[in-house]
Amino acid sequence: MCGECGYTAAARSSLSKHLRRHTGVKPYKCDQCDYSAGHKGNLSRHMAQHTGEKPYMCGECGYRTADRSNLSLHMRTKHAGEKPFVCGQCEYRTANRSHLSEHMRRHSGEKPYKCDQCDYSASHKGNLDKHKAKHTGEKPFMCGECGYRTADRSHLTVHMRKHTGEKPYKCDQCDYSAAQKCNLDQHVAKHNGGITQRSGSVDIWTAGRYSISLDMTDNLQ
Repeated sequence: MCGECGYTAAARSSLSKHLRRHTGVKPYKCDQCDYSAGHKGNLSRHMAQHTGEKPYMCGECGYRTADRSNLSLHMRTKHAGEKPFVCGQCEYRTANRSHLSEHMRRHSGEKPYKCDQCDYSASHKGNLDKHKAKHTGEKPFMCGECGYRTADRSHLTVHMRKHTGEKPYKCDQCDYSAAQKCNLDQHVAKHNGGITQRSGSVDIWTAGRYSISLDMTDNLQ
C-alpha cells in the first residue's frame, strides 16, 4: 500500500510505478532529447514523435496516431459522436474531460503555465512548450522521411501529409479534399461567394491568401 495516498496494488511492480507519481522519479530517458518519463509506455509514445511512427489506425476512416488513447478519443468524437462533458457557461461539449478543463480557462482567464525566461503565460501546456522553443531554438520533432525538423508537433503532422498524400479535410459540396483545414476553408468560400461563417464572426476571403474577420457580436448590441 502507498503510504502517501492509500493506493493498493496486487503486484509490487504496479506499486513501484505508482510511487513515482509522488517521488517524481523518471527513469526512462529519451536518447534524442532531454525528455524523461516515469513509465515506459509514456517514453514509447514520446519516441513516436521523433520517428513519426503511427501504429494505431482507425478502421472507419484510416486516421492514424502514435497514441492508443488518441485513437479511442478519435472513435468517440468523430464516429460515435459521444460528448458527455458539458460546459456550464456556454454550449461547448467534448468527449474528453481534460479538454473541458482547458476550455473552462477561456471563461476564467486562468493561465497556469508560466515561462521561466520571460513573462509569458499560457492556459495550455502545449502553448507554453511551443513558446519556450522560441527561446531555445530547439526543434525536437523530426520527419523520418526527409529530416525536416520543427518545434511544433502539429506542424510535423501537417508536413507528413506531403509524404503520405493524406488529405483528411473534405468538402461537403464537391469532391475536393485538402491536407490543411485552412485550404479547405478557402475552397469552401468559393462555393459561398468568398464568405465563410464561424461562431461569432464572418471571414471574407480575398482573391489572395488572406481573410478579413468581422466580429458579428458588435451588430447584436
